[in-house]
Amino acid sequence: MLRISETFTSLQGEGLHMGLPCFFIRLAGCNLHCGYCDTLYARSGGRDVPERELVEAWRQSGVALVQITGGEPLIQPGVYSLMDMLLEAGARIILETNGSVLIDRVPSGVVKVVDIKTPGSGMEGSWNSSNLRYLAGYDQIKFVIASREDYLWACGKMRRHNLPAQVNVLISPAWGLVNPRSVAEWMVADRLEARFQLQLHKLLWGEKTGR
Repeated sequence: MLRISETFTSLQGEGLHMGLPCFFIRLAGCNLHCGYCDTLYARSGGRDVPERELVEAWRQSGVALVQITGGEPLIQPGVYSLMDMLLEAGARIILETNGSVLIDRVPSGVVKVVDIKTPGSGMEGSWNSSNLRYLAGYDQIKFVIASREDYLWACGKMRRHNLPAQVNVLISPAWGLVNPRSVAEWMVADRLEARFQLQLHKLLWGEKTGR
């Protein structure tokens, strides 16, 4: 049984799968308090749903890709059996996690999108650096950038851990807090080995839930 905030089908709005139809499973509850959080409604509430019911809801969606997100999905122990069941059913899975919880139990084959929280989030220091040993080349590390200071901090992390040689790196301007064009120009000037991304779902639908 998992505590679920919402499920819906939409386009994947971020990362290397951007633009693909995707079934989203958003778990309720989070262990962090990011200042720019855009899913505050998922911090509490929700409804209890059996894992098998969620797998069936994915089947009924008619799409191959499923994203498990939150809140923070890894604080619910049942998420691991959900991932196992979805893989067995043939789903392609993306797991989005805030980087504070060790990802060692995530099943092989699940694409992990792991945040490293910048100072602008208010949660700097929450990153569990041991997660680096559990990332594969198809996984993604995301930095949400709220300022020039965040950008420089992220560049420092990338250099210190040689991240581009290990994993796909995403630079994502925080919605409404920094000019996306400025972030793009910084990246071009620095020849930064990372992928710039905008949140496609917000460009299309604004800050709606279930999108």
